[in-house]
Amino acid sequence: MKYHTPDSIRAPFARYSHGVEVPPGHRLLFCSGQLAITKDDSIPETAEAQTQLCFDNIAAVLETAGMGLADIVRINAYVTDRAHLPGYMKVRDAVFQAPPPASTLMIVSGFAREVFKVEIEVIAAAPE
Repeated sequence: MKYHTPDSIRAPFARYSHGVEVPPGHRLLFCSGQLAITKDDSIPETAEAQTQLCFDNIAAVLETAGMGLADIVRINAYVTDRAHLPGYMKVRDAVFQAPPPASTLMIVSGFAREVFKVEIEVIAAAPE
């Protein structure tokens, strides 16, 4: 991957890259938004725990394609309140080493169930 964070624009607000270029010969996987729910319908209370479970669920999806979290090139994350940003960013920053993927984080009014605080979708790329 080639990471793009040009000096001609403002540096990222947090740990993410402005752009990630996927070279030829790579497969792409588009992962639907994952919510923090276990197979037996358990939902953690905190945004931090929900974020970890979202990334755990994403890792399981990626594994079915022979990929891992390190193959993620783009994150779209959604939280329901600014108060959830520190918990989300703490987990995201622990999951991704440098250089980090491209990322967008949005505050939304809610999800299908009120108990959810975080939803994360990703795009991953790995060699053929």
